[in-house]
Parts: sequence; C-alpha cells; structure tokens
Amino acid sequence: MAPERPQPVSRLRWLLPALLALAWLAVGGLAGPFAGKLSEVAVNDGSAFLPSSAESTEVREAQAAFDDTEATPAVIVAERSGGLGEADLAYLAAASAALAELEFNAGPPIPPQLSGETPPEAAQTVVLIDAAADESEAVASIRSLLDEGRPDGLDVLVTGQAALGADLGEAFGGVDGLLLLVAAAVVAVILVLVYRSPLLPVLVLLTCGFALAAASAAVYALADAGAIDLNGQSQGILFILVFGAATDYALLLVSRYREELAREVPGGRADRFTAVRRALRATIEPIAASAGTVVLGVLCLLFSELESNRGLGPVAAIGIGAAFLAAVTFLPAVLALFGRAAFWPRRSGGARRSRLWSNAAGLVARRPRAVWATTAAGLVVLAAFMVQLRADGTAQTEVFLTDVDSVAGQEVLAEHFPGGSGAPAVIVANESRLDAVLAAADVDGVAAAAPAVDESGEVRVVDGLVEIEAVLEDAPDSDAAMAAVERLRESVHAVDGADALVGGPTAIQLDTLATSERDRAVIIPIVLAVILLVLMALLRSIVAPLLLTATVVLSFGATMGVSALVFNHLLGFPGADPTVVLFGFVFLVALGIDYNIFLMTRVREESGRIGTKAGTLRGLVATGGVITSAGVVLAATFSALAVLPILFLAQIAFVVAFGVLLDTVVVRSLLVPALTVDIGRAVWRPSKLARVRPLSRK
Repeated sequence: MAPERPQPVSRLRWLLPALLALAWLAVGGLAGPFAGKLSEVAVNDGSAFLPSSAESTEVREAQAAFDDTEATPAVIVAERSGGLGEADLAYLAAASAALAELEFNAGPPIPPQLSGETPPEAAQTVVLIDAAADESEAVASIRSLLDEGRPDGLDVLVTGQAALGADLGEAFGGVDGLLLLVAAAVVAVILVLVYRSPLLPVLVLLTCGFALAAASAAVYALADAGAIDLNGQSQGILFILVFGAATDYALLLVSRYREELAREVPGGRADRFTAVRRALRATIEPIAASAGTVVLGVLCLLFSELESNRGLGPVAAIGIGAAFLAAVTFLPAVLALFGRAAFWPRRSGGARRSRLWSNAAGLVARRPRAVWATTAAGLVVLAAFMVQLRADGTAQTEVFLTDVDSVAGQEVLAEHFPGGSGAPAVIVANESRLDAVLAAADVDGVAAAAPAVDESGEVRVVDGLVEIEAVLEDAPDSDAAMAAVERLRESVHAVDGADALVGGPTAIQLDTLATSERDRAVIIPIVLAVILLVLMALLRSIVAPLLLTATVVLSFGATMGVSALVFNHLLGFPGADPTVVLFGFVFLVALGIDYNIFLMTRVREESGRIGTKAGTLRGLVATGGVITSAGVVLAATFSALAVLPILFLAQIAFVVAFGVLLDTVVVRSLLVPALTVDIGRAVWRPSKLARVRPLSRK
C-alpha cells in the first residue's frame, strides 16, 4: 500500500491563523497607547492605601471637619554656612510673598522661621499644597520660583511630604519608557541567543507587546473607574510580569513545536499546521496550569489590608491572563503562518539534545540520594542566613537610590530644626480633656505640642473635638520618630474621656508597617495552601505536590538568606520593607512552581509509558533547555526593575531574579528529579500512576 501523501493546505487551515493574527494586530493598535497612560491613573500616596480601621486613617477623616480643604505640606529650607545675611533674608521675604500668590495654595505660607544659631544659619517656611492640585507640578513650580533671584552661595531645597511624593513620582516616571525599553532589549538579546534566528524573537516580542497592550487597557479602565488601586510599583511589576510570563509560555510552546516539526509521520515530516496543533495540545495544560497558579497566587493579595498590596493582585492577574491568551492564540497563529521559515537561517526547526542535560540526568540516575541530600543541605545552609534580613521597614528618605532634593532638604532641616518641622503628629481629642491631653503629649521625642487656633487666636473646636499638633524632635520618617509616636499614642490613649487618636505622616508610616507585617503573616500561608491544592488537582497526587511545595519553600528561604547577605554586606542597603518578603514569596513560590509544573507534567506524561525513573530522566532531558531558558528570561526581565532608582524595586529585582535562577538551575534540575527518582512510583500516590511499572529494568 502506497504511503499516504500529505493533503494540500486548505484555505481554512491558514484562514483561522490569519484572522487571529489580524485580531491581535487590531488589539495592539487600539490598546497599545494605554501602556503609556497608566501613570495618569496611578496613585503613590501611602496614606490612601491604609485600611479605614487604622488610627491614622481615623484621624485623617476627623481632620476634614476642621478644614474642608485637604493639603500636603511642602517645606522650604534655606541654608548658608556662617549665617544668613541681609540679602538672604530679603530674598526669603520676597519668595514667601511670591509663594502666597501660587494658585495651588491651600492657605497662606507660614512665615519664614529662623534656626537657633547666632547668627542663624537656616530658615524654613511651609507651603500647603491643595490636595486637588497636581503635586508634582506644584513642587516643580515652587522649585522654579525659588531659583529666581537666589543669592549666590545660599542653598535652597524643597522637602516635606509633597516634595517626597513628587520625587517618588519622578522616579516612577521611567516605568513606561526606560523600563519597557530595557525589558524588551533584554528579552530580545536572550531570544536571539536561544533561537539563533532574527525572525522568531520578533514574533515572541510581538506576543509580549500585544499581551501588554491588552493588559494595560484593562488595568487602565478598572483604575480609572476606581475599581482597583494602581501605583508605580504595581505598574512596573505588571510590565515585567507580562514580558516574563509571555516569553516563558512562548519558549515552552516553541520548544514543543520544534519537536513536532521533526516528528516523522506517514509520508514524511509533519506539516506546520499539524505541528502547531500537536504542540499546542501538548503544552496547553502545563501553560494553563502555570498561568492559573500564578493568577491564584497573586490574587491571594486580595486578603491584604493595604490597598496598594490588594491592588497588585488583580493587576498582576490581568497581566498573566493577557500573557496566556496571547501565547496560546497569537503565537500559534504566526507559527502556523511562517512554519519553518520562523527558524531561518537554520534549515530545520528540530530540537537538538543537549549533552549538559543528558549528563545531569545521568548524575541523577546514578546517585539520586546523594544529589538531593547535597543540594538540600546547601539550600538549608543558605536559608539560615535569612534571620539577618532586616525587613522591618525603612525611612521614606531611604527609598531613593539616587540623590534627590527632598532627601537633602530633610537632612538640612533635621540639622537646624526639630526633625518633625512641617510634618507634625496630629492628635484629635475631646475638647473637655484638652489640658490633660496636652500634658500627656509631653513624652520623649516630642519637641512641642499646641492646639490649632482660629484667626482670632482661640482654640478651634469642631463638634466637641480639638486638633493638636505635636512637633517631633526627629525626622518624621525615622525610627526614632515612629518610636515617639508609639509613646505618644500610649500616653494620650490613657487619658480618661479624651478618646484621643494620633495621626499624621509618621503615624501613617507606622500603621503601614504594622499592616504590612500583618499581611505577611496572613497571606503567606494562604498562598501555600492555594498552590498545594492546584498541584494536587493537576498531578492527581498528594505526595508529589507536597514534595514540590516543600522544595520551592526551601528555595525561597535560601534566596532570602542570600539576599540578606547581599543587601547588608555587599550593597549596604539600610533595610527592607516587609512587603519585600511578601512579594518575594508570592512571586517566587508561584513562579517557582511554574517550572516544576513544566517539568512534572512532562515527567508524568513519560512515566505513564516507561515508568517513573525513566520518565523522570527523559522529562529532565526534554525540558532542561527550555525551562532554563525560561528562567534566564524571567530573571533578566525582573532585573530590569533595577533601572528605576527605588530601593523596593531594586530589592524585588534581586530577590526574584536570583530566586528564579536558583530554582531553575538547582531545584528543578537536580533536587526535584533526584527526589522523584529516589522515591520512585510512590511519588504519584494515591493516583493509579503509582502502580505503573517500568517497561525495562535496565
């Protein structure tokens, strides 16, 4: 009987891929601009993210009764070593008058106050910026005005909450420009090295670009409608997640597509349409499971009490969902249209076995127990250094990795005035107990406390409440200031009948840190439980999911141990925010499980035919190159976050990048396969696969 000859390609076989490609081109054209518009709906005000139950939030709401215009202070500090001269004082008086005319003022500027030296070396004044004004533009206007006519040798800086917020917004300004450019360039270089083809990387980058466009449009619409909270950190993580996840899914699909193109079928090799169909059928389960695991993992952030953390959950989930859709629709479509030409100038898209992974499989086969015991012991040693990680928060002025005026101004202010000048703690209490509350406010760390007065100089009383401003001795974002606020709260809370509450910038930071620590303790167990259930459903087993989850947690511990050493001794970071540990755990566990899913679904597929040991070794060889490439891509894209001069993002960049590499190179390549081989068929219990015997005992 003559061999069956391939049928001519029908119009329908190329029409569907063509329509899918055109549909995504339309999505890119319509939704693409939203990636550059996300900063318009991003909010970076930390006070807006606290839960309503936080004491500082209650104070903020009570303050609205005293003044219906919300304002953010910008503190202007001028300094001249040796003392201010007459020209300096005249300049400050003129600047104060000019500042009073600015349209965004929420009230007249506080007259310049001189420092206590003789002669005074510094002066300060406070401008209240209306909350409805654009903070960045207002601070820029103040700085521009102060540059006019400034005497030579006089240093004039703008600091305070408004300036810190403006400088933070400027730092995040590179999210939709520099960050995207660096991430795309990194992915492009790695893909060219992996594929050795100029066309295939373009197709993968288009997949990433279309996914980002779709995700950005959805996030913009939800943030603009007030359904979710978006900030600069979430925006940057969204871009990186989309690029990293879409590339990972593309690598897995293209790797299987290569295998199918090389597969022999009756009449010759498989045609491009058959190869795409088979590749998609083989990879859709692990890709969907991977995407679903990450989506469920990041959605656990919805249990956070911080709106900024809670907002990242749906933002990241939307990004992963868009990456998944683009990778399983647009990319297969263009692969079907281009066929083997996508791999040009290589003549064949066929996959080649790597000697490296064959050697790794051989090592695991010969001495599985020694391999997993050695790697596990090494990870435990690294994890022991995790106790050195200082993740109890940092000062606001320490979040910048570059020199900014607001930080320099805060240092000058603290040198010549009480550190809390311009950002006092605020006490709201019953008017009948005013004297007792003022007496209670005399605690270590508080320089002075006085009630707010009206224009006639009388204490302002609204609904039986008074507002008291307590100027702190230390910078408002320092540990000493937060300790002072804790003492202040304890003291005024003890005043019977006062119902006193303490808020203000320092209290906001204190409440944020406390909420972050609560979130970390609550969300981490939830993430573990969710991922364990997903693995059990996917692998139809109990032993393997417990094993995989334990290895990823061990990998996370080792990563944080190395991070502690690098942050403390190599980079000299001042500390870390509690959310670094939380975000690091969510991303590393969810993404680390991804690579175990890619491996173990292939191992499960092979084990059903040839037994667990042989199936594990074959799965390791088949997936070693693609999973390692995916890990390198994800690590490189997360590393791109370090181009933004923000401490939190630099730390997350290192934690995730190092953790992903550790997971792909050590955990997934050695620890998991060795454990699986050593345990044998029992790893699949209680599924029927635990009863499958190998075809050969060789």
